[in-house]
Amino acid sequence: MRKRLRQLLVIGLALSFLGVGVPAWSADDPRSCNDLLADDTPAYVVCTWMATPEEAADIARFWLDNDGENLKEAGPMDPITVDCTEPGNECATGGEGDGEPRDGGAPDVDGAEDGGTPECQDGQDCYVDPDSISAADKSAAQQTPAGQAAQAAVQTNMRLWIETELADDYKAGKLAEAAKKIAALAAAQPGVVGIRFTSQLGYNQTFATAEELDKFVAETATALRGLAPGKKLAAHTLVPVFGCGANDTCKAEIAKKYPLLDPDRIGVWLAKGYIDQLALDSGHLGTEYATWKIDAAEAQRNQAIQVRARAWDAYAQIAVEDASFAGAQLTEEQATKAITDRIAAPLQDDAAETITLWTRWQNDQGQVSRVFGEKWAPNATWDQLKKLSSVRARLATIYDPANPEVDLATDLKNLSEVFGQVYLHAA
Repeated sequence: MRKRLRQLLVIGLALSFLGVGVPAWSADDPRSCNDLLADDTPAYVVCTWMATPEEAADIARFWLDNDGENLKEAGPMDPITVDCTEPGNECATGGEGDGEPRDGGAPDVDGAEDGGTPECQDGQDCYVDPDSISAADKSAAQQTPAGQAAQAAVQTNMRLWIETELADDYKAGKLAEAAKKIAALAAAQPGVVGIRFTSQLGYNQTFATAEELDKFVAETATALRGLAPGKKLAAHTLVPVFGCGANDTCKAEIAKKYPLLDPDRIGVWLAKGYIDQLALDSGHLGTEYATWKIDAAEAQRNQAIQVRARAWDAYAQIAVEDASFAGAQLTEEQATKAITDRIAAPLQDDAAETITLWTRWQNDQGQVSRVFGEKWAPNATWDQLKKLSSVRARLATIYDPANPEVDLATDLKNLSEVFGQVYLHAA
């Protein structure tokens, strides 16, 4: 509840700063989304928004009024304690030790272990995994362009991920070599959160069968977990059938068109812990469902409901990825509406914890599309994005150090004014 409240609060503040209001989704009942459930849904299953925008505003006022008096007075509940001396209370006895507190490093009772003294002294490594990343591997990774970019990126206030594509290496039988290279890059730079190891998974033509797809995800995740323990793993894909909502005809046709993008299969990857963050692309939402008269806003809302209904957000962090801002020459009014529809709405619907925006990309003909102006010239879209400081931590972008706009330092500095996270591309 506190997480949901906090999210609504910061989003509401950011939208207020832009002068944007988020409308209720249902004309009849703004708290109900039952119309999006399938016809065969049991009667006891209902869909209800946790808080309408008006309720969220009331909640925000409750905590912020009088200089945050209610927030200051709020505190943790009293802990539950048991008095073993009271009649009727039974407390376990017979545990190890004598029940007396001791200082750290002090010897334990007679016959017990030595208090946890490490087997290795003087700071040397006690155990070295023969399959892990060596100091030489880390040093070599630091000298690469991506390694130098990672060193620069952690100097900003952005959370750093390493982004790469391991599907082609897997197909070529070189997964072990490629995974070790990318893990060395992640290990060489303190502050790297995790590795995004694939994009457009199941949508591009890399894999022909579902079995191949499953093996790639399982084997790649296993390899990276072993080489980069403690690092989060991320992947990017799309689930077109989610946009259909309760339209059975749409679901049947979309499932035939995208046979590898089966949500049940993706759900298994999440449940097994292969992926810690799943980015869902939004590029198809505006055009894919025109046959069934489903517009982008409805498709986006349908996707959000399906993600929550399947509890994907209980297994992994869900992100929404959008490349449509880049290249669009928008007025201030158009930029504000785009931010409302493509950034505020997914966060408001609790469809995603983060939004990943492509700020610069180059096509096969060398044409560059940008969210900002050329050489960082100001424009309306970038100016509006810079106003979203309240949700900066939820905004992420992708940066390729091999194709800078100006130079590494300038680019990262400007990106950090909008984004709280960056995916650094490594070939």
